[in-house]
Amino acid sequence: MMRSLYSAVTGIRAHQTRMDVIGNNVANVNTIGYKAGRVNFQDILYQTLSLGAPPSNVRGGVNPEQIGLGVAVGSIDSLMTPGPMQITNVPTDLAINGEGFFVVSPDISGATQYFTRAGNFITDRDGNLVLRSNGMHLLGWVADPSGAINTNTQPVGLQIVQGQQMPPKATDKITLSRNLDANTAAGGTVDRLITVYDQLGGQHTLRLTFTRGTGTPPPNAWAVTATLDGNALTPSPGTMNFNADGTANTTTLTVSGLPAVFPANITLDVSNLTQYAAETAIDAEQNGYVKGDLSSWAISPGGVITATYTNGISRPIAQIALASFSNPAGLSRLGQTLFRQTPNSGSPQIGPSNTGGRGEVTPNGLEGSNVDLSNEFTDMIVTQRGFQANSRVVTTSDEMLQELVNLKR
Repeated sequence: MMRSLYSAVTGIRAHQTRMDVIGNNVANVNTIGYKAGRVNFQDILYQTLSLGAPPSNVRGGVNPEQIGLGVAVGSIDSLMTPGPMQITNVPTDLAINGEGFFVVSPDISGATQYFTRAGNFITDRDGNLVLRSNGMHLLGWVADPSGAINTNTQPVGLQIVQGQQMPPKATDKITLSRNLDANTAAGGTVDRLITVYDQLGGQHTLRLTFTRGTGTPPPNAWAVTATLDGNALTPSPGTMNFNADGTANTTTLTVSGLPAVFPANITLDVSNLTQYAAETAIDAEQNGYVKGDLSSWAISPGGVITATYTNGISRPIAQIALASFSNPAGLSRLGQTLFRQTPNSGSPQIGPSNTGGRGEVTPNGLEGSNVDLSNEFTDMIVTQRGFQANSRVVTTSDEMLQELVNLKR
């Protein structure tokens, strides 16, 4: 009788724990990035009244006789299924389409790492990308001045400083394309004016002159000379040769003799020029530019942050890091939608979006809670009935004990 009383008490406690988890799920039904919990029960100790016996020639076997001593909480699981996507059209709102977690830290160095599916980030006064709710820094990798990103280094807090400058770049390569007319007479010339930049961002006019080779008929060669701001450059870039089918036989030429304000020679890529019997038209694309100030930035699908400058240049400046775990359900909850690594979660595998099994960073949206209210209300009813039934066992056991006490009267 006392056994049934104490077993019912364990049932009341276990169902109360389950109701606590259900209540927490319902409370967080609209929490960004929340992952629902689930309680599993397991039976506990048994008192063995008889071990049982095997069958013999005289009688059959006898099963063991055992009385259970109640129930306990076997586990409280974190359900890491994805939540619904909510489109917000806020550029700094981020969601993960697939596996993985954002990596955040209380300090910009990223020495201490936590993990979250909540992507409601903002930029603070200093341009740091931080969680709106608690100011945790979003971690990632910062690009070098050329826009290259090394994702094999330790991620750090990402910072976008308004007004940051892009230094000027001197022109060191010009790509020429399209056509030089094959019907041009021997000695005929074609000029192409190109704006180029020195290492301080100063603008200069480079004139390239193509002179058709002489001879009868003229050979497939064009002499190329250059002037900068009206001053002849020596030595000349050289000779541009074409094959009999009109394709380029020369791939590159070099413009040298530049003033000291240019750090090096300029390479002419002429591999895309042709010599067909068609109108002359030469397109030129050079890689220099003036100084620029940051005017806008955006996060692209995949988590690359690209800045646009007042000089018209767009360049990657950072990339957001994601972390994956071999057992994400083994992470420890810290509150504020944060998780922490545990011995059973495995170490975080940190890398860029869409690699190593990690999902894709999606801007302009948030991941909602994965709580299913219909399941929670159903579990609530079942849990209430379980609690109620165990309470009845306590009441009935008490009445039986009262009857036992009354035997003495």
